[in-house]
Amino acid sequence: QVQLVESGGGLVQAGGSLRLSCAASGRTFSGYAMGWFRQAPGKEREFVAAISWDSGYADSVKGRFTISRDNAKNTVYLQMNSLKPEDTAVYYCAAGRGGRSPRVYDYEHWGQGTQVTVSS
Repeated sequence: QVQLVESGGGLVQAGGSLRLSCAASGRTFSGYAMGWFRQAPGKEREFVAAISWDSGYADSVKGRFTISRDNAKNTVYLQMNSLKPEDTAVYYCAAGRGGRSPRVYDYEHWGQGTQVTVSS
């Protein structure tokens, strides 16, 4: 069983930056693909970024967000730069055995989410 705890969310002005962290329990962290998803009010959960041996991004965040992982610390990060009001959402960390994927159902374990609010 993998437990995920996100942190680092908050309120930031448009153009600002935030770094989200996701700490994972368990000794098999390196064997999981890790993803970041987000969900805005009234919208479906959507893919943001994922990493296994390489990384992938949604078009909406490409060039602004960077996903990274530190297997020694069992932690995955999401560096978010040039934030826009449309980035406002609850951000979720997820872990999956099936490899890097943009699909929600490919991830077996989820964190509780952290709120990111970008003001204009």
